Amino acid sequence: MIIKFQKFQGAGNDFIIIDNRTLVYDFTPDRVKFLCDRKFGIGADGLMLLEDCPEYDFRMRYFNADGKEASMCGNGGRCITVFAHNLGLFSESTRFAAVDGPHEARLTSRGVQLKMCDVQEVIMTDRYYFLHTGSPHCVIQSEQAFEEDVLSEGRRIRYSKAFQPEGTNVDFITPRPDYIEVATYERGVENETLACGTGCVASALSVAIFRNDTHNTYDIHTKGGNLQVSFVRHPGNYFSDIWLEGPAECVFTGEIEIKN
Repeated sequence: MIIKFQKFQGAGNDFIIIDNRTLVYDFTPDRVKFLCDRKFGIGADGLMLLEDCPEYDFRMRYFNADGKEASMCGNGGRCITVFAHNLGLFSESTRFAAVDGPHEARLTSRGVQLKMCDVQEVIMTDRYYFLHTGSPHCVIQSEQAFEEDVLSEGRRIRYSKAFQPEGTNVDFITPRPDYIEVATYERGVENETLACGTGCVASALSVAIFRNDTHNTYDIHTKGGNLQVSFVRHPGNYFSDIWLEGPAECVFTGEIEIKN
């Protein structure tokens, strides 16, 4: 079977995106793992399918590199928005369905702005904040986030008893005067990624709580590029109108043969 695909990246978070509106392609976990493998396949943090959805412009289905269909991916949502625009599915703004519900997105001068789900609960401890921004995130403050051993320490926390059975993503953050540094271990990729959209959102909301900040827009620096998060904060640490904005671009187009 020959599969046509496009490779996208958003702040270094990379994805395989496939037009599956005709439902021609069937993706088993083993096939997804093969395609995402950086040695034997195309190589990516995840794979997305664009499918038809009667109520919306399209449906986004997201698979992590481990082959499992996963929770929401913010950078993936921004990338598939550009993919859908290039297919002619919308002109300037769109509404699409994802695993955590409907999303809005629009093209901007900075790339793509994606509306995320509301956050209604934040669990706060002395060591971390835990919240669900489409995917679960454990946010930990660090003196130097970019110097952390994200792989080993992130993996330890991801599999710790406190977050079983589903596990969690782990974000190490360093709030600076004008921006936030974020380094993320991603569940399902089981590695550090250069950026994580839902992690950047979780980090921004956590800083707003920690500082009791009146700001509603934060610039986020990741190892793969810069993003921006804006939101409305309500009493009781309820957040709405959350938008994630940043670059999203096609890296290359190709096709690959799957033999099993």
